[in-house]
Amino acid sequence: MAFIDTIKAKAKSDKKTIILPESMDRRTFEAAEQILAEDFANLIIIGTPEEVAENSKGLNISGATIIDPHTYEKTQEYIDLFVELRKAKGMTPEKARETIFNDYCYYGCLMIKAGHADGLVSGACHSTANTLRPCLQIVKTKPGTKLVSAFFLMVVPDCDMGEEGTFVFSDCGLNQNPSSEELAAIAGSSAESFRLLVGKEPKVAMLSHSTKGSAKHADVDKVVEATRIAKEAYPDIKLDGEMQLDAAIVPSVGASKAPGSEVAGQANVLIFPDLDAGNIGYKLVQRLAKAEAYGPMTQGIAAPVNDLSRGCSASDIVGVVAITAVQAQAQ
Repeated sequence: MAFIDTIKAKAKSDKKTIILPESMDRRTFEAAEQILAEDFANLIIIGTPEEVAENSKGLNISGATIIDPHTYEKTQEYIDLFVELRKAKGMTPEKARETIFNDYCYYGCLMIKAGHADGLVSGACHSTANTLRPCLQIVKTKPGTKLVSAFFLMVVPDCDMGEEGTFVFSDCGLNQNPSSEELAAIAGSSAESFRLLVGKEPKVAMLSHSTKGSAKHADVDKVVEATRIAKEAYPDIKLDGEMQLDAAIVPSVGASKAPGSEVAGQANVLIFPDLDAGNIGYKLVQRLAKAEAYGPMTQGIAAPVNDLSRGCSASDIVGVVAITAVQAQAQ
């Protein structure tokens, strides 16, 4: 069974309600038709009747709940909640109404905060910032979380590395230049995400251009310190670094460059030193190895709100909704 089919089966075992706020994009409805046909999640689509009719022509989305913010009976409840949550930042009823009518992601996050949905997927036609800003302002972080971060679930075809070609790459979507402490927190969250979604033991490599002191630089020192902090904070996780990519995933190279490491050559969770490396790394694997890349998925938020690449296909949206539903099961 393909990895994403396993995720869909998990999602179907305890169906959650996922919001799709981008009713202005046809891919939303193409994805919704497939999700409803496969019946692994309940869907709420936010939009006016005109938006829905225009962009869903010829598609069967009859199983979805369509909510028009302008007429929905709970809209005033969401406006009041928004004002309560953001009054210290100067939020007024007028501004709240204008915001949620102009940006359905805010409306969806308020639905989640009110307990009326379990997760949200957006980003097909919005930036990462426009997807994540509402959830950070409204849904907030999960208790005990030190840092919200973003990962990609990568499934590489015909690959015997990682967990049969499946990896978590992190952080590839949110934190520009994380400190040692932040890298350690990202490692802990990413290991948890891997265990939840893949169901296997995470083996975490803290990546660098150096392996075990082969290069000297402040950037290397940051990863060395992050490794120390992470090992102390998460003693039950198999984690090692600093490590070059080949030492992390190729058994023969790992044995040569980091003998005795319980991670070298076996890593399935790759922690990149900064956002540039993470973003470049996942896109190289996606394009050159023709890997499936699901994300950026968020971790550390009180309910799953996940981003999409603006170049995503409808099938990408289907996969991210399935993963979001499984994340929601664990909340």
